Amino acid sequence: MFYRLLLVCALLMGLSACVLPRNGPPPPGTEADIAALTRAISGLSPNVDPAEAARAAQITYRHTHELAIAYQITDPPLIHNVKVNNGSKPRGLCWHWAEDLEKRLLAEGFATLDMHRAIANGDTRLLIDHSTAIISAAGAPMQAGIVLDPWRQSGVLFWSPVMSDPRYDWEPREEVLRRNGRVRYVQAGMED
Repeated sequence: MFYRLLLVCALLMGLSACVLPRNGPPPPGTEADIAALTRAISGLSPNVDPAEAARAAQITYRHTHELAIAYQITDPPLIHNVKVNNGSKPRGLCWHWAEDLEKRLLAEGFATLDMHRAIANGDTRLLIDHSTAIISAAGAPMQAGIVLDPWRQSGVLFWSPVMSDPRYDWEPREEVLRRNGRVRYVQAGMED
């Protein structure tokens, strides 16, 4: 285990020497980006309020950009992860993005949209597990939603229907954590 971790760290450090950092945070989403996500969210169900879909899309892009600035994103995701883990950057691991984006969208109190959390690669020792937030029509399962993943492209929002994600197979976060014995049971009203 120690040698595997050492090998991964050495590989990441080697890669960081080959990748030039940006001169600042990634650019914010464009009006066309926001409009495309609005259409996708609206298309989740005829019951989705178009105004809520537009607000969710706008907030998702705006908050992604705000988080990229707060997290001091200038590197590719895995390099940034190393910096977070060694304490030189404040936040920006995939689960930070998922948690902070989910919290912001939940604060809107949408009536026709639900938020979910998901994990991919949760059962493999070869790949690092990856967390994301998913938005769906109210009452719909996570698999019928849209992945909202700002981590994957270093603060540039990636989104896709869950079932069409070209890179990850998503599972509900709670199921993965329970299966892997990583759920902590605490007092009612507190997060795990």
